[in-house]
Amino acid sequence: MSDTRDDAAEVRGAVAGPQRVGLVQQLVRFVLVGGFCALVDSGVYWLLLHAGLWVHLAKAISFILGTTTAYFLNKRFTFTDAADRGAGQAGGFALLYTVTFFVNVGTNALMLAVLPTFRWEYALAWVIAQGVGTTINFVLLRTVVFRR
Repeated sequence: MSDTRDDAAEVRGAVAGPQRVGLVQQLVRFVLVGGFCALVDSGVYWLLLHAGLWVHLAKAISFILGTTTAYFLNKRFTFTDAADRGAGQAGGFALLYTVTFFVNVGTNALMLAVLPTFRWEYALAWVIAQGVGTTINFVLLRTVVFRR
């Protein structure tokens, strides 16, 4: 008998759509997804640097690959209760990440220009650029692109 009630509750949940996700849960998911995407970004960045590619082009390519991964994972796992607005949503994401691209690559270049030369200057510049971009992204993804 309890199986029938559980099944009915499951069907009602499926019909009602995704459950509302709170700020803390979204932030945790965003950080986890972001961590994975940062691995994609940094892995590609270091591979391209070691291949001899110009540092700013390497950063641009790695950012684009990390960003593409972030879009699909955040849409699927982080902002699950967002209204699906199709092409408009994807366009908003593309616009946000275009701005973030210039902020990220520009911050990376600025840090490489102002940091003293030392063993980890490229890593530190990358981390600072990621931190600035990530902060901007979470706020605007939550409030604009993947809003309810």
